[in-house]
Amino acid sequence: MKLKPGYIWALALIPLVVVVDQWSKWLVLNEPRLNAIPCLDGLTRCGHIPVAGPIDVTMVWNRGMSYGMFQSEGIGRWILAILMLVIAIGFLYWLVRHAQGWLLRLSLALVVGGAFGNLIDRVRFGAVVDFINAGALHFPWVFNVADAAISVGAVLLFVDQFVLSGRKQAGKQPE
Repeated sequence: MKLKPGYIWALALIPLVVVVDQWSKWLVLNEPRLNAIPCLDGLTRCGHIPVAGPIDVTMVWNRGMSYGMFQSEGIGRWILAILMLVIAIGFLYWLVRHAQGWLLRLSLALVVGGAFGNLIDRVRFGAVVDFINAGALHFPWVFNVADAAISVGAVLLFVDQFVLSGRKQAGKQPE
């Protein structure tokens, strides 16, 4: 199968999201003030670094899915990992085989890249490294680069599939 140039940039975006996500998590894991590895046990307190502005760096291990839902350990960890992998592969298949338009390709690439970034953590640690705390903006969850990519990708996917497709269909119908 030969890919058209319109798909290559989207496929290149996936590893870029993974690399930026894993690099940012590496920085967090190697910052002594955040106490990241010792607090993985759940008994030791994780660290916090105040930053000027509305966002702080707060280390949190997320043992669940997006925004801490469905917390799990043991076999649940592997069930979540397999579920994440299946969803990521499904979205990747959609991207490579059926995605029409740059916005759909962008949204799918962001979701897939973010899913793989968090999947690496889940397999490696049994939990996902979260550290971006926007509590000053009244956002109650701590998240990471992969979560942000997934969230932005999901919003763009919604816009493409429901907002713009409705306009495209309306333009095709005879008056």
